[in-house]
Amino acid sequence: MKALIDKLYETQSLDSREFCRLFTSRTEETDTYAKELACKVRKKNFGNDIYIRGLIEFTNYCKNDCYYCGIRKSNTKAQRYRLDKEDILDCCRAGYELGFRTFVLQGGEDGYFTEDRMTDIIRSVKEQYPDCAVTLSIGEKDFSTYQAYRNAGADRYLLRHETADEEHYATLHPPALSSGYRKECLRNLKKLGFQTGAGFMVGSPYQTTESLVKDFLFLKELNPEMVGIGPFIAHKDTPFGKEKNGTLSDTLFYLSILRLMLPRALLPATTALGTIHPRGRELGILAGANVVMPNLSPVSVRKKYLLYNDKICTGEEAAEGLANLKVRMDSIGCHVVTGRGDYKG
Repeated sequence: MKALIDKLYETQSLDSREFCRLFTSRTEETDTYAKELACKVRKKNFGNDIYIRGLIEFTNYCKNDCYYCGIRKSNTKAQRYRLDKEDILDCCRAGYELGFRTFVLQGGEDGYFTEDRMTDIIRSVKEQYPDCAVTLSIGEKDFSTYQAYRNAGADRYLLRHETADEEHYATLHPPALSSGYRKECLRNLKKLGFQTGAGFMVGSPYQTTESLVKDFLFLKELNPEMVGIGPFIAHKDTPFGKEKNGTLSDTLFYLSILRLMLPRALLPATTALGTIHPRGRELGILAGANVVMPNLSPVSVRKKYLLYNDKICTGEEAAEGLANLKVRMDSIGCHVVTGRGDYKG
Protein backbone atom coordinates (compact mmCIF):
# COMPACT_ATOMS: atom_id res chain seq x y z
CA MET A 1 0.00 0.00 0.00
CA LYS A 2 2.99 2.30 0.35
CA ALA A 3 3.07 2.49 -3.44
CA LEU A 4 -0.45 3.95 -3.47
CA ILE A 5 0.46 6.46 -0.78
CA ASP A 6 3.55 7.42 -2.78
CA LYS A 7 1.40 7.87 -5.88
CA LEU A 8 -1.02 10.11 -3.99
CA TYR A 9 1.92 12.13 -2.64
CA GLU A 10 3.38 12.57 -6.11
CA THR A 11 0.20 13.13 -8.16
CA GLN A 12 -2.43 14.20 -5.58
CA SER A 13 -4.84 11.76 -7.22
CA LEU A 14 -6.06 8.17 -7.11
CA ASP A 15 -8.93 6.50 -8.95
CA SER A 16 -11.84 4.79 -7.20
CA ARG A 17 -10.28 1.33 -7.28
CA GLU A 18 -7.02 2.63 -5.84
CA PHE A 19 -8.79 4.46 -3.02
CA CYS A 20 -10.76 1.31 -2.27
CA ARG A 21 -7.55 -0.76 -2.06
CA LEU A 22 -5.93 1.89 0.12
CA PHE A 23 -8.83 1.94 2.58
CA THR A 24 -9.31 -1.83 2.80
CA SER A 25 -5.66 -2.85 3.07
CA ARG A 26 -4.48 -0.46 5.78
CA THR A 27 -1.95 -1.53 8.36
CA GLU A 28 -0.35 0.29 11.27
CA GLU A 29 2.73 0.65 9.10
CA THR A 30 0.87 2.31 6.22
CA ASP A 31 -0.98 4.62 8.61
CA THR A 32 2.36 5.76 10.04
CA TYR A 33 3.85 6.19 6.58
CA ALA A 34 0.88 8.31 5.44
CA LYS A 35 1.19 10.46 8.55
CA GLU A 36 4.91 11.04 7.98
CA LEU A 37 4.34 12.12 4.38
CA ALA A 38 1.38 14.31 5.38
CA CYS A 39 3.54 16.11 7.96
CA LYS A 40 6.17 16.64 5.29
CA VAL A 41 3.57 18.19 2.96
CA ARG A 42 2.13 20.36 5.75
CA LYS A 43 5.58 21.70 6.62
CA LYS A 44 6.39 22.32 2.97
CA ASN A 45 3.28 24.47 2.51
CA PHE A 46 2.83 26.05 5.94
CA GLY A 47 6.04 25.52 7.87
CA ASN A 48 5.14 24.86 11.49
CA ASP A 49 2.45 27.56 11.57
CA ILE A 50 -0.92 26.64 13.08
CA TYR A 51 -3.80 29.01 12.34
CA ILE A 52 -6.44 29.81 14.93
CA ARG A 53 -10.10 30.63 14.28
CA GLY A 54 -12.42 32.13 16.87
CA LEU A 55 -15.58 30.04 16.91
CA ILE A 56 -18.83 31.81 17.84
CA GLU A 57 -21.77 29.39 18.13
CA PHE A 58 -24.51 32.00 17.98
CA THR A 59 -27.71 29.93 17.73
CA ASN A 60 -28.68 26.33 18.40
CA TYR A 61 -32.13 26.61 16.87
CA CYS A 62 -32.42 24.56 13.68
CA LYS A 63 -35.26 23.84 11.27
CA ASN A 64 -33.67 20.54 10.20
CA ASP A 65 -34.04 17.11 11.75
CA CYS A 66 -30.78 15.37 10.87
CA TYR A 67 -30.80 12.02 12.62
CA TYR A 68 -27.33 12.39 14.19
CA CYS A 69 -27.41 15.97 15.45
CA GLY A 70 -28.04 17.07 19.02
CA ILE A 71 -29.64 20.38 17.98
CA ARG A 72 -32.08 18.72 15.55
CA LYS A 73 -35.55 20.24 15.53
CA SER A 74 -37.16 17.24 17.25
CA ASN A 75 -34.82 17.22 20.24
CA THR A 76 -37.12 18.74 22.85
CA LYS A 77 -34.43 18.32 25.52
CA ALA A 78 -32.09 20.83 23.89
CA GLN A 79 -31.84 24.14 25.75
CA ARG A 80 -32.27 26.66 22.95
CA TYR A 81 -30.58 30.05 22.76
CA ARG A 82 -29.70 32.84 20.35
CA LEU A 83 -27.03 35.51 20.59
CA ASP A 84 -27.96 38.95 19.28
CA LYS A 85 -25.70 41.18 17.21
CA GLU A 86 -24.21 42.91 20.24
CA ASP A 87 -23.44 39.56 21.87
CA ILE A 88 -21.64 38.47 18.70
CA LEU A 89 -19.67 41.72 18.51
CA ASP A 90 -18.70 41.30 22.17
CA CYS A 91 -17.30 37.85 21.31
CA CYS A 92 -15.36 39.36 18.41
CA ARG A 93 -14.01 42.12 20.65
CA ALA A 94 -12.72 39.61 23.19
CA GLY A 95 -11.27 37.45 20.43
CA TYR A 96 -9.55 40.36 18.71
CA GLU A 97 -7.80 41.31 21.94
CA LEU A 98 -6.56 37.70 22.23
CA GLY A 99 -5.10 37.84 18.71
CA PHE A 100 -7.81 36.17 16.61
CA ARG A 101 -8.10 37.48 13.06
CA THR A 102 -10.75 35.06 11.82
CA PHE A 103 -14.21 34.75 13.33
CA VAL A 104 -16.38 31.73 12.52
CA LEU A 105 -20.11 32.39 12.96
CA GLN A 106 -21.68 28.96 13.31
CA GLY A 107 -25.25 27.97 14.03
CA GLY A 108 -28.20 25.82 13.11
CA GLU A 109 -30.46 26.78 10.22
CA ASP A 110 -32.39 29.28 12.29
CA GLY A 111 -35.13 31.20 10.48
CA TYR A 112 -34.85 34.08 12.93
CA PHE A 113 -31.55 35.04 11.32
CA THR A 114 -32.97 36.29 8.05
CA GLU A 115 -30.83 37.43 5.16
CA ASP A 116 -31.17 41.03 6.36
CA ARG A 117 -30.18 40.18 9.93
CA MET A 118 -27.18 38.15 8.82
CA THR A 119 -25.89 40.72 6.36
CA ASP A 120 -26.21 43.39 9.03
CA ILE A 121 -24.13 41.24 11.42
CA ILE A 122 -21.50 40.53 8.75
CA ARG A 123 -21.19 44.21 7.83
CA SER A 124 -20.90 45.21 11.47
CA VAL A 125 -18.11 42.72 12.15
CA LYS A 126 -16.22 43.79 9.02
CA GLU A 127 -16.63 47.49 9.81
CA GLN A 128 -15.25 47.06 13.32
CA TYR A 129 -12.55 44.53 12.38
CA PRO A 130 -11.59 45.20 8.74
CA ASP A 131 -8.37 43.21 9.05
CA CYS A 132 -10.28 40.06 10.03
CA ALA A 133 -11.88 37.30 7.99
CA VAL A 134 -15.50 36.32 8.56
CA THR A 135 -16.40 32.68 8.07
CA LEU A 136 -20.02 31.50 8.07
CA SER A 137 -21.29 28.04 8.90
CA ILE A 138 -25.07 28.28 8.81
CA GLY A 139 -26.17 25.66 6.32
CA GLU A 140 -27.94 25.50 3.01
CA LYS A 141 -29.14 28.73 1.37
CA ASP A 142 -30.10 29.70 -2.15
CA PHE A 143 -27.64 31.36 -4.52
CA SER A 144 -28.97 34.88 -3.98
CA THR A 145 -28.63 34.61 -0.20
CA TYR A 146 -25.05 33.39 -0.49
CA GLN A 147 -24.45 36.31 -2.87
CA ALA A 148 -25.83 38.72 -0.27
CA TYR A 149 -23.52 37.31 2.40
CA ARG A 150 -20.58 37.68 0.04
CA ASN A 151 -21.53 41.25 -0.85
CA ALA A 152 -21.76 42.06 2.87
CA GLY A 153 -18.15 40.99 3.32
CA ALA A 154 -18.17 37.30 4.28
CA ASP A 155 -14.93 35.66 3.19
CA ARG A 156 -15.39 31.95 3.85
CA TYR A 157 -18.17 29.42 4.22
CA LEU A 158 -18.11 26.01 5.89
CA LEU A 159 -20.70 23.47 4.76
CA ARG A 160 -19.85 19.84 5.40
CA HIS A 161 -21.23 17.60 2.70
CA GLU A 162 -21.42 14.87 5.43
CA THR A 163 -21.32 12.08 2.83
CA ALA A 164 -21.05 12.21 -0.96
CA ASP A 165 -22.98 8.93 -1.31
CA GLU A 166 -26.64 9.76 -2.01
CA GLU A 167 -27.96 6.52 -0.49
CA HIS A 168 -25.84 6.97 2.61
CA TYR A 169 -26.96 10.60 2.86
CA ALA A 170 -30.58 9.44 2.88
CA THR A 171 -29.92 7.19 5.89
CA LEU A 172 -28.60 10.14 7.91
CA HIS A 173 -31.15 12.80 6.97
CA PRO A 174 -34.93 13.18 6.58
CA PRO A 175 -36.35 13.14 3.03
CA ALA A 176 -36.52 16.95 2.87
CA LEU A 177 -32.72 17.08 2.63
CA SER A 178 -30.71 15.78 -0.32
CA SER A 179 -27.08 15.16 -1.11
CA GLY A 180 -27.57 16.70 -4.54
CA TYR A 181 -28.72 20.03 -3.15
CA ARG A 182 -25.92 20.06 -0.57
CA LYS A 183 -23.37 19.60 -3.35
CA GLU A 184 -25.07 22.32 -5.42
CA CYS A 185 -24.73 24.71 -2.46
CA LEU A 186 -21.01 23.97 -2.25
CA ARG A 187 -20.53 24.58 -5.96
CA ASN A 188 -22.45 27.87 -5.69
CA LEU A 189 -20.20 28.98 -2.83
CA LYS A 190 -17.15 28.26 -4.99
CA LYS A 191 -18.65 30.23 -7.89
CA LEU A 192 -19.20 33.23 -5.63
CA GLY A 193 -15.57 33.31 -4.58
CA PHE A 194 -15.92 32.11 -1.01
CA GLN A 195 -13.05 30.16 0.45
CA THR A 196 -15.21 27.07 0.73
CA GLY A 197 -15.08 24.25 3.24
CA ALA A 198 -16.63 20.81 2.88
CA GLY A 199 -16.12 17.64 4.92
CA PHE A 200 -17.56 14.39 6.22
CA MET A 201 -18.12 12.41 9.40
CA VAL A 202 -15.77 9.50 10.00
CA GLY A 203 -17.51 6.32 11.09
CA SER A 204 -21.07 7.61 10.75
CA PRO A 205 -23.83 4.97 10.82
CA TYR A 206 -24.01 2.87 7.64
CA GLN A 207 -20.77 4.30 6.26
CA THR A 208 -19.03 1.89 3.89
CA THR A 209 -15.71 1.83 2.08
CA GLU A 210 -17.58 2.68 -1.10
CA SER A 211 -19.14 5.77 0.46
CA LEU A 212 -15.73 6.90 1.73
CA VAL A 213 -14.29 6.51 -1.75
CA LYS A 214 -17.07 8.76 -3.05
CA ASP A 215 -16.20 11.33 -0.38
CA PHE A 216 -12.59 11.55 -1.51
CA LEU A 217 -13.47 11.64 -5.20
CA PHE A 218 -16.02 14.40 -4.57
CA LEU A 219 -13.50 16.43 -2.55
CA LYS A 220 -10.93 16.06 -5.29
CA GLU A 221 -13.45 17.31 -7.86
CA LEU A 222 -14.69 20.20 -5.68
CA ASN A 223 -11.15 21.20 -4.67
CA PRO A 224 -12.29 23.11 -1.56
CA GLU A 225 -10.03 25.52 0.26
CA MET A 226 -10.97 23.91 3.59
CA VAL A 227 -11.95 20.38 4.64
CA GLY A 228 -13.30 19.58 8.09
CA ILE A 229 -13.55 15.96 9.13
CA GLY A 230 -14.09 14.50 12.54
CA PRO A 231 -15.26 11.28 14.13
CA PHE A 232 -18.98 10.63 14.37
CA ILE A 233 -19.92 10.90 18.04
CA ALA A 234 -23.41 9.82 19.05
CA HIS A 235 -25.81 12.13 20.86
CA LYS A 236 -28.04 10.35 23.35
CA ASP A 237 -31.20 12.26 22.37
CA THR A 238 -31.13 11.39 18.66
CA PRO A 239 -32.18 8.32 16.65
CA PHE A 240 -28.49 7.33 16.48
CA GLY A 241 -27.94 7.75 20.21
CA LYS A 242 -26.73 4.17 20.70
CA GLU A 243 -24.59 3.90 17.56
CA LYS A 244 -20.86 3.25 17.77
CA ASN A 245 -18.59 6.29 17.53
CA GLY A 246 -16.00 6.84 14.83
CA THR A 247 -12.41 6.09 15.80
CA LEU A 248 -9.33 8.19 16.36
CA SER A 249 -7.15 6.04 14.09
CA ASP A 250 -9.55 6.26 11.14
CA THR A 251 -9.89 10.03 11.50
CA LEU A 252 -6.13 10.57 11.65
CA PHE A 253 -5.55 8.35 8.62
CA TYR A 254 -8.13 10.17 6.52
CA LEU A 255 -6.67 13.52 7.61
CA SER A 256 -3.30 12.37 6.30
CA ILE A 257 -4.82 11.21 3.02
CA LEU A 258 -6.59 14.55 2.63
CA ARG A 259 -3.33 16.43 3.21
CA LEU A 260 -1.64 14.37 0.48
CA MET A 261 -4.56 14.86 -1.93
CA LEU A 262 -5.13 18.59 -1.19
CA PRO A 263 -1.66 19.84 -0.14
CA ARG A 264 -2.59 23.49 0.43
CA ALA A 265 -6.03 22.98 2.00
CA LEU A 266 -6.78 24.32 5.45
CA LEU A 267 -7.50 21.26 7.63
CA PRO A 268 -8.72 21.74 11.20
CA ALA A 269 -7.94 19.45 14.10
CA THR A 270 -11.54 19.48 15.28
CA THR A 271 -13.22 19.71 18.66
CA ALA A 272 -14.56 16.20 18.04
CA LEU A 273 -10.98 14.90 17.85
CA GLY A 274 -10.25 16.60 21.15
CA THR A 275 -13.40 15.05 22.58
CA ILE A 276 -12.50 11.42 21.81
CA HIS A 277 -8.86 11.71 22.92
CA PRO A 278 -7.18 14.14 25.37
CA ARG A 279 -4.42 14.79 22.82
CA GLY A 280 -6.70 14.61 19.81
CA ARG A 281 -5.83 18.10 18.61
CA GLU A 282 -2.09 17.48 18.73
CA LEU A 283 -2.48 14.12 17.02
CA GLY A 284 -4.56 15.79 14.31
CA ILE A 285 -1.80 18.32 13.67
CA LEU A 286 0.77 15.52 13.51
CA ALA A 287 -1.44 13.78 10.95
CA GLY A 288 -1.45 16.83 8.66
CA ALA A 289 -3.97 19.34 10.06
CA ASN A 290 -2.98 23.00 10.42
CA VAL A 291 -5.96 24.80 11.97
CA VAL A 292 -7.52 24.86 15.44
CA MET A 293 -10.75 26.64 16.38
CA PRO A 294 -10.96 27.75 20.03
CA ASN A 295 -14.41 28.74 21.25
CA LEU A 296 -15.25 32.42 21.70
CA SER A 297 -18.91 31.82 22.58
CA PRO A 298 -20.11 33.07 25.98
CA VAL A 299 -19.42 30.48 28.68
CA SER A 300 -23.13 30.48 29.55
CA VAL A 301 -24.14 28.93 26.22
CA ARG A 302 -21.24 26.62 25.35
CA LYS A 303 -22.79 23.52 26.88
CA LYS A 304 -26.05 24.21 25.05
CA TYR A 305 -24.45 23.91 21.59
CA LEU A 306 -24.25 20.16 22.06
CA LEU A 307 -24.04 18.44 18.69
CA TYR A 308 -22.88 15.17 20.27
CA ASN A 309 -22.27 13.59 23.67
CA ASP A 310 -19.52 14.88 25.98
CA LYS A 311 -18.42 17.74 23.73
CA ILE A 312 -15.56 19.58 25.40
CA CYS A 313 -16.69 23.03 26.51
CA THR A 314 -13.88 24.31 28.72
CA GLY A 315 -10.10 24.23 28.61
CA GLU A 316 -7.81 24.43 25.60
CA GLU A 317 -10.68 24.34 23.10
CA ALA A 318 -11.89 27.65 24.55
CA ALA A 319 -10.36 31.07 24.00
CA GLU A 320 -9.44 31.35 27.68
CA GLY A 321 -7.16 28.37 27.18
CA LEU A 322 -5.26 29.96 24.31
CA ALA A 323 -2.01 30.18 26.27
CA ASN A 324 -2.25 26.48 27.12
CA LEU A 325 -3.08 25.67 23.51
CA LYS A 326 0.06 27.51 22.42
CA VAL A 327 2.11 25.45 24.88
CA ARG A 328 0.57 22.24 23.57
CA MET A 329 1.32 23.19 19.98
CA ASP A 330 4.88 24.16 20.94
CA SER A 331 5.30 20.71 22.51
CA ILE A 332 4.89 19.10 19.07
CA GLY A 333 7.16 21.56 17.28
CA CYS A 334 4.43 23.87 15.98
CA HIS A 335 3.42 27.38 16.87
CA VAL A 336 0.15 29.30 16.85
CA VAL A 337 0.28 32.37 14.61
CA THR A 338 -1.81 35.52 14.64
CA GLY A 339 -3.27 36.36 11.27
CA ARG A 340 -6.17 35.60 8.96
CA GLY A 341 -4.54 32.41 7.72
CA ASP A 342 -6.02 32.59 4.23
CA TYR A 343 -5.89 29.79 1.71
CA LYS A 344 -2.84 30.07 -0.52
CA GLY A 345 -3.72 28.57 -3.87
